[in-house]
Amino acid sequence: MQHVFIVGSKGIPANYGGYETFVEKLTGNQASPDIKYHVACAVDDAVDLGEFEHNGAHCFNVLRRPVGAAKAIFYDLDALKYCISYIERNHIERPIVYVLACRIGPFFKKYVRKIHSLGGSVYVNPDGHEWKRAKWPAPVRHYWKVSEKGMAKSADLMVCDSKNIERYIQSEYGRFRPNTTFIAYGADVSKSKLADGDPKWTGWLAEKGLSPDGYYLVVGRFVPENNYETMIREFMASDSKRDFALVTGVDDAFLAELERKTGFRSDSRIKFVGTVYDQELLKKVRENARGYFHGHEVGGTNPSLLEALSSTRLNLLLDVGFNREVAEGSALYWTKEPGSLASLIHEADSMPESRISALDMASSERIAAAYSWRYITDTYESLFLGKE
Repeated sequence: MQHVFIVGSKGIPANYGGYETFVEKLTGNQASPDIKYHVACAVDDAVDLGEFEHNGAHCFNVLRRPVGAAKAIFYDLDALKYCISYIERNHIERPIVYVLACRIGPFFKKYVRKIHSLGGSVYVNPDGHEWKRAKWPAPVRHYWKVSEKGMAKSADLMVCDSKNIERYIQSEYGRFRPNTTFIAYGADVSKSKLADGDPKWTGWLAEKGLSPDGYYLVVGRFVPENNYETMIREFMASDSKRDFALVTGVDDAFLAELERKTGFRSDSRIKFVGTVYDQELLKKVRENARGYFHGHEVGGTNPSLLEALSSTRLNLLLDVGFNREVAEGSALYWTKEPGSLASLIHEADSMPESRISALDMASSERIAAAYSWRYITDTYESLFLGKE
């Protein structure tokens, strides 16, 4: 039996979030009987400490200490300590410890040494360029960069969910001769179970003042590096008669900044519609959009992009390597140059049905071939079982 310990997600069952969804799908789609997963799950109250089983995985709750911005770092370290103790107590041979994200680089080496002494291996998923995210102040961005270096230096394997990230790791940390492989993030390829007349769907449309094919869409974290300012400014500059629906949780300070810079409140087409956590409803929202805007430029394989390519017929993506790697020729691309996206919106508004259908088919086939959760899970199982 190959025991795999997963550290770094908030845990399962997944509510929302990329790493949480990944662990949910990895364990829920398990096909091999030769793997036993152990998953760290975060809790904020000591009364919730304990162990349970979900998707056949052994889940163990780890207390997130109330230490402010360092909470995630201590959570990962405490989870690693639990894994090491569990491996020792149960005399587990050849364990694999898979750490998601590069939060603990300055402390990582000693834990790797301990796991090695127990006959185990340590894999790391470096995520994207966290140190580039504008939401972090400079000292935090510096810590992220130092931490990434420490983990790239000590990991037995870096599992990158983007070929661009893999190339970056090999280039940036080549002096450490990092061992890397590429396994993408996955996407749900099924259609929404909600019928066109379902009250949940029609009620949402009525509440938000939207209509099928009458809106462009963005779904994602409300952070500057996702280029909300550019998308809003360009949509306002377009002559589209459709709306722009932004599915996101808003930060009041950033929202006020966007208003100062764009004056979007003067344009009734710009609609911040809140979050949608119901996954079937969110699929329906994606499926009925005229097009999807994707402005992410930091990170690896982005979950919201995969979901858009799977569900939305027409996708308009910021032209960066991460996005082209995923969508290839199945999407349209824009730059941050003034007029680029506005021009593309004009083109999308009048695009013939035949071309939209061709792009829709191409994006669906792209996701099914390379990013389905079944394919991703099978690839991970081959890796954990040494069959790659």
